[in-house]
Amino acid sequence: MKLVTVAEMRAIEKEADANGLSFAQMMENAGHGLAEEITLLAYGEADEKREVLALVGAGNNGGDALVALSHLAADGWRARAYLVGRKTQDDALLERFKKEGGELLSIETDPDFTQLAAFIETADVVVDGVLGTGFTLPMRAETAAVLQAANRAIAALPWPPYVVAVDCPSGIDCDSGQAAPETIPASLTVCMAALKPGLLKLPAFELAGELRVVELGLTEAHSTWEKINTFVADEDTVEDILPARLADAHKGTFGTLLVAAGSVSYPGAALLAGKAAYRSGAGLVQMAVPGSVQAALAGHFPEATWLLLPNEKGVIAEHAAEVLFKNLERATALLLGPGFGTEETTQKFIETLLTGSTAARKVTAPMGFVRAEAPLKPTEKTSFLPPLVIDADGLRHLAKIQGWAGLLPADSILTPHPGEMVALTGLATDAIQADRLAVARKFAAEWGQVVTLKGAFTVVAAPDGRATLIPVATPALARAGTGDVLAGLIAGLRAQGVAAFEAAVAGAWIHAQAGLLAAEKVGAEASVLAGDVLDAIGDVLSAF
Repeated sequence: MKLVTVAEMRAIEKEADANGLSFAQMMENAGHGLAEEITLLAYGEADEKREVLALVGAGNNGGDALVALSHLAADGWRARAYLVGRKTQDDALLERFKKEGGELLSIETDPDFTQLAAFIETADVVVDGVLGTGFTLPMRAETAAVLQAANRAIAALPWPPYVVAVDCPSGIDCDSGQAAPETIPASLTVCMAALKPGLLKLPAFELAGELRVVELGLTEAHSTWEKINTFVADEDTVEDILPARLADAHKGTFGTLLVAAGSVSYPGAALLAGKAAYRSGAGLVQMAVPGSVQAALAGHFPEATWLLLPNEKGVIAEHAAEVLFKNLERATALLLGPGFGTEETTQKFIETLLTGSTAARKVTAPMGFVRAEAPLKPTEKTSFLPPLVIDADGLRHLAKIQGWAGLLPADSILTPHPGEMVALTGLATDAIQADRLAVARKFAAEWGQVVTLKGAFTVVAAPDGRATLIPVATPALARAGTGDVLAGLIAGLRAQGVAAFEAAVAGAWIHAQAGLLAAEKVGAEASVLAGDVLDAIGDVLSAF
């Protein structure tokens, strides 16, 4: 699904209209798609008399609603339109609706909203088509009064109707996500062609309900539409990314992930990341951990193989890089960082790893001298590393290394939360959170790497300008260890040969869905543990 601003959508529709896809045809397509989505809500009730009421405003959303009502009336629904500021003269959409047997009522003839409440009481579905995507606060008093009356009527019912918003709930600023207090919370928002960014911001997100998209008829031939490179991940997105699981596959088919992680203070981070990598489908996970930590983990993770790294006081030591270099041959991806701790010796380990100090080519020395290491040329510095994912403390260490962005292999994936993004960029947290999409996109381009900015509505940005948002915000994932699960998921997909940007998108979407499912299983978002999210990954993937 594409994500477009209000201004971008206007430009897209204007270009389409000028090139043969008229505004009228786009409205017809929108209304027909809206009617189909409403019909799906009432699936299984075809033998009953179904009733729909639409609150119809003066703009395009009201027009979409009228087209949908006409289709539903033709299909046997009892269809009613409650006009809010919409003129009845010379309105072809209203005439079509009446010809299909639709009933009309206007706010002008219902000053105390008693008829509105009566219509809502008997409706199976209420369609909110009052205000459109161009709305900005504050709301006009007359419109606010209608929405307040509708809210009161819905709240008074023991079995309230489905509320379906057209493109956005009325009262939402579709760019900023701000919402008028009178906004009617929707069960479902049917977006036209694309989602609007305000719907993936709070408080609008909590008022929009489920988000679905219907087509307007836009194609690759419409250049303004084709240039949009901001997306919202969904099940179809992830299904296209996940590698095939062929019956004759073996563990080598699905790659080997090397996980350098853990310390005496944070052994669980390594365990969660490694197990998540296996849950993603990786063929083999090799855990490179401090030797002092391995004994505590091995009994909890019999599926892993182990590489014991030199350590100082329970954290990975600088000279552990040499051990890791000797074991890179089989690795198809490398994850660095979960549970590292903040000791300087681990920072030196990362720096040594990225600069290739101990991996430099050996040259033959003159007789009587030991062989010397030839320094690598700048363009060769990271060619010996497999695809790389860096997470957690690994990012904080990275930020302290001079020129770190130039040391990373191409197509590395960085997975910072806002605090780690502060360390990497020097920006304040408020500045990052104020426009997460723009910040992630800017630094992905500047660093030449894929950035996964975690948090509510996680953003994945690629160096080429592409960006994808994950349409989930849940406190179930606000728990220590859930980031380690995400890092393992992404790295596991990367090990299977999935491209960097796509691996980050799929991993973040699966992780978010696992968080929602874990909360459902546990029964309370506050009680979800990272292990619950890990255990839910298989259930999420079972849908594919």
